[in-house]
Amino acid sequence: MKNQIMQELDHVQDALFSLSDSIGRNPELGTQEVQSAAKLTGLLREHGFTIAMNICGYQTAFKAVYDSGKPGPAIAFLAEYDALPEIGHGCGHNMIGAMAVGAGIGLSKVLADIGGKIMVLGTPAEETMGAKVIMARDGILADVDAALIVHPHNKTHASGVSLAMDALQFEFRGQTSHAASAPEKGINALDAVIQTFNAINALRQHVPSDVRIHGIITKGGVAANVVPDYAVAQFYVRARKRKTLDQVAEKVKNCARAAALATGATLTVSNYELSYDDMNTNQKLSAAFNANLLSIGEAVINPPPATFGSIDMGNISYVVPAIHPYVGIGDETLVAHTAKMAAATFTPAAHQALLRGAKAMALTGYDILTNKNLRAEMKQEFEQSLQ
Repeated sequence: MKNQIMQELDHVQDALFSLSDSIGRNPELGTQEVQSAAKLTGLLREHGFTIAMNICGYQTAFKAVYDSGKPGPAIAFLAEYDALPEIGHGCGHNMIGAMAVGAGIGLSKVLADIGGKIMVLGTPAEETMGAKVIMARDGILADVDAALIVHPHNKTHASGVSLAMDALQFEFRGQTSHAASAPEKGINALDAVIQTFNAINALRQHVPSDVRIHGIITKGGVAANVVPDYAVAQFYVRARKRKTLDQVAEKVKNCARAAALATGATLTVSNYELSYDDMNTNQKLSAAFNANLLSIGEAVINPPPATFGSIDMGNISYVVPAIHPYVGIGDETLVAHTAKMAAATFTPAAHQALLRGAKAMALTGYDILTNKNLRAEMKQEFEQSLQ
């Protein structure tokens, strides 16, 4: 039956390559992926999936379901399709969407024989306001046994870890005054921002090595001879584990509170983007995926990447067993979030990587749907990881 799944994917490979290329050549930013979502759901609809759009408050989010009508487990393949400003698909999300659609289509062709249900979730805005955060919170995957996503990369890597992340915004309000003739009447909001940066820089000596704090000043005044009454700083605060991040984020907030106290400015603290949890890779699921990827011709699966950022798949991984592996697209010099990476997604090597990724996900989905021992092992590991 696995041979049938691979044959079905071979039959639709040209459609998948065209889908990825079309999305890649027409990049849309997060929450604006109207045409990308339409193209992904259009191909799924052609293959018998029932589509629900505008889920979880995102116009471009979707849930595509193929139900065998027979009792059984459920598997979710997750699609991304948002692009980066000016760069386009420098993170290869055009390929991610096509791989998820391909995996769903390939597995659907045998579902009548094995039972269960397939879900392909369209998850907008991974780069900013990741929809997976809301999907995890709102229980979209409540009845799902496993969730899979595959990401293009310069080399093939097993699923690993990511950093939990909070996006913190500090708004300081002071009092304008003439900076030369009446400075004593002003309250300098920009000074509060600068004091915040200085305090955070001192804090860096006293945080775990996995912590990352980086920020910018988005508002800092309008004229050099006017005391700024409004200034804004935005920071990403990251850590290997959510528990560590929560502790560090509070210390970062205290840096801003101290700056407000020192300068007399008032402070408003907010999150300017959604918070991401760390990636909780399910090793049993990862091993099953790796075995399938090797079985279809992948030469080497490298250990998880040594460097990593933050992904909203982390939030999914704390509600259901999940993986986020990487498939190499034939050029080890590639760096994510670059125009070179975006161009590389159109190459024959990338197309073949796309097909391998879709096949490996579909075959792993088959294993999950048909192997109750694997499901039990995945569930046991997942429950232990939450303790």
